[in-house]
Amino acid sequence: MAYGYLALAIAVEVAGTSLLKATEGFTRLWPTAGVLVAYALAFLFMAQSVKQVPVGVAYAMWSGLGTAAIVAIGAVFLGEPLSLLKVTGVALVIAGVVVLNLGGAH
Repeated sequence: MAYGYLALAIAVEVAGTSLLKATEGFTRLWPTAGVLVAYALAFLFMAQSVKQVPVGVAYAMWSGLGTAAIVAIGAVFLGEPLSLLKVTGVALVIAGVVVLNLGGAH
């Protein structure tokens, strides 16, 4: 169940971050409210997750997988350019998450 909470934390944090551009610097009410609610839920789910998952592993997964998802969303939905360097960076972040998980499993 702890990894389920972590997956929810990642999902709602990615949803909130995806809304950031729509807030126009927190000047638009509903996108701003969506971001704040999403971040609050992300922290709630993360707090539940770290009851059983080591904090370092949970945070590595949250930040790494969240970063990869945001890069993909930016490229697909927000028209942000992808470069070989950006893709390589995301691959290295994911590799780091995998290594931390392998180290945390022992």
